[in-house]
Amino acid sequence: MPVYFYELHEGDNDVFADILLVSEIEYSPEDFFELVQSIRRRILHGFEEDTLVEAIAGELEREHDFLFVSDERLTAAVNVSRDEDDNFLAELDPDELGSGDADYRGVVADFDPDGEARPH
Repeated sequence: MPVYFYELHEGDNDVFADILLVSEIEYSPEDFFELVQSIRRRILHGFEEDTLVEAIAGELEREHDFLFVSDERLTAAVNVSRDEDDNFLAELDPDELGSGDADYRGVVADFDPDGEARPH
């Protein structure tokens, strides 16, 4: 049985996130957009997830049988490099995956090296 892959992107001044979803149903890009928009409008001001795309993905999974490919579903992670010494099986800590307890957070910042310094 074929599966179809869909992606959600969220980017604004505060956060940038990508979400991968899988479905056994093929949606046209326009139909998928409309489905996402209807969910976004409904939950925009009342979701508990860290990001809007995570909230939408959760709704797509609960209501429309999508599979939200989240970190909690990772079975293995392998670092691959041209250099032999840089190839390894990465450790997955199940207590940290998807819990928000990881030792890092991604932050996107605009940097203009020619810009004027601003006092704090």
